[in-house]
Amino acid sequence: MDFELKSLRLSQAAAGKTPALIVLVADDFEAGDDALSALIERARGSEDFKTDAGAVLSSYGAARVAAERVVLAGVGDGAAARVRKAVGAAVGALKGSPAKALTLCFAQPASEAALRAATLAVADACYVYTTTKGKKKPKDGKAAKEPPRITRAVVGVPDAEALREPFRLAVAIANGVREAREWANRPANHATPTMLGEAARALSRQPRVSCEVLGPKEVAKLGMGSFQAVAQGSKEELRFIVLRYDGAAKSEAPVVLVGKGITFDTGGVSLKPAPEMDEMKFDMSGAASVLGVFRALGELKPAVNVVGLIPACENMPDGGALKPGDVVTSLSGQTIEVLNTDAEGRLVLCDALTYAERFKPRAVIDIATLTGACVIALGGVRSGLFASNDTLAEGLLAAGDHAGDPCWRLPLDDDYAEALKSNFADVANVGGRPAGAVTAAKFLQRFASEYAWAHLDIAGTAWRSGSAKGATGRPVGLLVHYLLGQAGETVAAPKPPAKSGKGKPAKGKRG
Repeated sequence: MDFELKSLRLSQAAAGKTPALIVLVADDFEAGDDALSALIERARGSEDFKTDAGAVLSSYGAARVAAERVVLAGVGDGAAARVRKAVGAAVGALKGSPAKALTLCFAQPASEAALRAATLAVADACYVYTTTKGKKKPKDGKAAKEPPRITRAVVGVPDAEALREPFRLAVAIANGVREAREWANRPANHATPTMLGEAARALSRQPRVSCEVLGPKEVAKLGMGSFQAVAQGSKEELRFIVLRYDGAAKSEAPVVLVGKGITFDTGGVSLKPAPEMDEMKFDMSGAASVLGVFRALGELKPAVNVVGLIPACENMPDGGALKPGDVVTSLSGQTIEVLNTDAEGRLVLCDALTYAERFKPRAVIDIATLTGACVIALGGVRSGLFASNDTLAEGLLAAGDHAGDPCWRLPLDDDYAEALKSNFADVANVGGRPAGAVTAAKFLQRFASEYAWAHLDIAGTAWRSGSAKGATGRPVGLLVHYLLGQAGETVAAPKPPAKSGKGKPAKGKRG
């Protein structure tokens, strides 16, 4: 989507020609002597329009206003959350109209947060997935018309120069979110591990971004037995994707992002129920978010080093598939008893977390649609956050709040690890239903003892179900804000714990 920032006061917005004009009106709006102010005052006076967040009023051919369509949208006190709600409602009011472009302006001065929220909300509301939709066949020799789509937006504020950088950030995040949504939305036959590797290589055409894609032979040579075991039931070859963004000196330790890339999850031999299994194409949303972050980094060019790791494969139930009770050996040397093949995400992530050690990272963050238990705990509002390091956790929580992409910290008490004990291996891959999101995180923590580590469980936030089914692009905004905040800063890693018995890390502090 094309965005442009302009200095626009209400008098200028009223005079500008545009197919659609959205005017955001706050509770403290003070009317001027322009046509739009008069329209707002008449509408408020008649009580046809209120400035409550999300309230909208549409008009066509308003007097002394050049725009064909005008939508007044209330933003309440002007907070970012109210702005997002208002923009979503306003763009929704334009759906079905022939408008292919819009102008959005604030009726009063806008804060940086409000501008970011408005820009991201426009991008979100105007996104339309088309990749696997066929073109309409012509009728009576005439080409069928495609439904109109808004592809251009001008954002107007009283002083554009003062908000140029926040706007640039918002557009870059919007593009990153779109990248993530696009890949997560694609059906599994249009988003195979090989195709994800190609998408990552395409991102390496951006400044400071490089990419390496490893196949089955390279992964076997590394000794990623856990990752390989998940992939062995599919005819689609696995890929291990390594993206690098080098924005700082080589001496600066990178932040490593690890995205779960299960491009389709049947559950394997522990087969999932058929209803809603189609949504398991979204099981690579963690990988998609890493692609989205690198898209944004290429545009923003911050002074930070970032590595993206994506273990990508399918989880299928053919004759060669992993079986419940099998024991596999991870890259770390720890053995894993696979009690449930549907707990495969942690099996691919654990090898990637071990691989991350070679970068001597300042912090490692894994992002995964990992557990249904996290959906039950937090729903679709906040992503689950687990962390071995308080500074890292606080940075991610603050970044999420700032980005409007919030998370919530959950515990990592050592007592939860008791559920993962095995009589036949160093660890079992599941610990039963109680505290399922926590025991999954405890499993991952075993492989992340050498650095500051955080785990984002996005099972509830990565996509929506129902009539609005589709990927959200979260947590691209959270991660980009965190990485920008890390430019020039450091995160203290915990001291590596002593290892004891069966390769188990010694008990660490409570998360």
